[in-house]
Amino acid sequence: MISQSFIADLLDRVDIVDVVGQYVKLRKGGANFSGLCPFHSEKSPSFTVSPTKQFYHCFGCGAHGSALGFIMEFSGLTFPEAVEDLAGRVGMQVVREDGGLPPAEIAKRKSEAVSLTDFLAKAADFYRKQLRASPKAIDYLRQRGLTGEIAKRFGLGYAPDAWDSLRDAFDSYDAKELVSAGLVIDKEAENGERAKRYDRFRDRVMFPIRNPRGAVIGFGGRVIGKGEPKYLNSPETPVFQKGNELYGLFEAREAIRERGYVLVVEGYMDVVALAQSGIGNAVATLGTACTPVHVQKLLRQVDRVVFSFDGDRAGRKAAWRALEASLPHAGDDKLLSFLFLPSEHDPDTFVRERGAEAFEAEVASAMPLSAFLLQELTADCDLRTAEGRSRLMSSAKPLIGQVAGAALRTQLGNELAKLAQIETGAAMNELGVSRWQQRPAPPRAARAPVASLEQKLLLLLARHPALAREMSTDDEAILLAGSPIEESLRLLIQLARAGHGHVTTATIHAQLQQFDPPAELRAAVDAELPDGATDAGGDSQDSPEEDPEAQLARTELAEGLARLRLNRVESEIQQLIAQGSGMDMSQFRELQAERIKLRSGNREISGA
Repeated sequence: MISQSFIADLLDRVDIVDVVGQYVKLRKGGANFSGLCPFHSEKSPSFTVSPTKQFYHCFGCGAHGSALGFIMEFSGLTFPEAVEDLAGRVGMQVVREDGGLPPAEIAKRKSEAVSLTDFLAKAADFYRKQLRASPKAIDYLRQRGLTGEIAKRFGLGYAPDAWDSLRDAFDSYDAKELVSAGLVIDKEAENGERAKRYDRFRDRVMFPIRNPRGAVIGFGGRVIGKGEPKYLNSPETPVFQKGNELYGLFEAREAIRERGYVLVVEGYMDVVALAQSGIGNAVATLGTACTPVHVQKLLRQVDRVVFSFDGDRAGRKAAWRALEASLPHAGDDKLLSFLFLPSEHDPDTFVRERGAEAFEAEVASAMPLSAFLLQELTADCDLRTAEGRSRLMSSAKPLIGQVAGAALRTQLGNELAKLAQIETGAAMNELGVSRWQQRPAPPRAARAPVASLEQKLLLLLARHPALAREMSTDDEAILLAGSPIEESLRLLIQLARAGHGHVTTATIHAQLQQFDPPAELRAAVDAELPDGATDAGGDSQDSPEEDPEAQLARTELAEGLARLRLNRVESEIQQLIAQGSGMDMSQFRELQAERIKLRSGNREISGA
């Protein structure tokens, strides 16, 4: 786990305006900067960046966050990857909590990874040059309908039909990094002879695989003519894990945002052919089944994912695996669907024969996840019999429980109840999720619960986290003792005290990305961030003495803590009185004196 103090120090060192400004054209207007939102299409700027709050917010689509959040959402990086990215920009080495790898080991692994990507980048350059010199490879790509522009965009290359062509690309063909990067293979020595080394990829069109930053981390090679395997992938390496990466995601990012969905296909050539036809929002799994990591990466980019598979038995099997990987991420605000092309087509051949418009029409009619799930569940169940309906419920139970969205789970439960011909509540119980049983809606006139004093103080500290850092041990004890939201208050104080620079709400928000905080803490922090209309408050760069709002917040905190003290003293007095004649009179007199002192020390509390 990355050190919270490191995250705080990192955010204190980077400027969100500089970070966002590398991707979005920003114009200064008053205290903030504005520009066109990179996360949805718009003509009038609704995207603002606050240099004092160190936070971005779009009033159009609601996207908001810190510099870390922006890098994660824009580039599709995980939290650790985004931290590494930002740290690299300012020359910081990521520090992890005790229990992780030692700093020296972390530095060593990072250095090795950089070395491997350097070797892979050099190989990619070599393969591109070889493509330009190979009429055979050029003719093959032309026959597939590809132009030089698309080949350049995807960095396509060609691995010559030779055992050691990479010898011309590197100073030393014996470098161990060539093996570690998956570019060459060492054949085991026999009869005392020296091990023989040879190129992994030979006589193949080469598809570089990039990570979200654009660095080459592996290759896919498509044989020209006949040969097995048709596609050959790089092996697993320190920088390349097939279950985590998607081909074409780096190249497709802009098109994904413009079209509002991502299309998942099965092969490299499908991705490139679709891009050639103007459909640039396609990605492909790397010769492996779709994984939950794949789905999570895609849903960071966009809320709609369409899986496209062949309509044959193998295609439907692959689609089912994708469905299983999607269930834990199938939220109520996400749309996942499945497109099955005619059995004689894959996306490449379909687009070349029928055109992009016909393919888009197929995408528009793709089968929703819920429909595909129910279709597959009922395929081998005879719903005319009690046994068949029972089999349906048994098969559905382990799958429905994985669905992330509560509303979607409920809808699926309702549909299964109809198919199984049983009452909805009984179906929900049968599925093992009895909490889904419908409850009567609260009266329309019911009031929202009044926030407790602790909740108000949580909001106050989320708005002015510097006050949490200043809090004394005694004040912290008063705030936490017996509080129903002790976990949220304690964590907020801990995060505010991490790091050494200026602490802001944006800092706290970024730190919360690393784990799953209590809901009330996340809500409190989020509630303080979207308002970009003002730059006053706890995120101001002014010192507390110069900031009137911070001074007022300090007074509110002192009054709130005094009220908590008074409430707890009065509670203790009532507990003593309840003991009757057996109560401790000396303790009673001490509590009475403390109550008088607290009331006289804050007349406003006394009159409340």
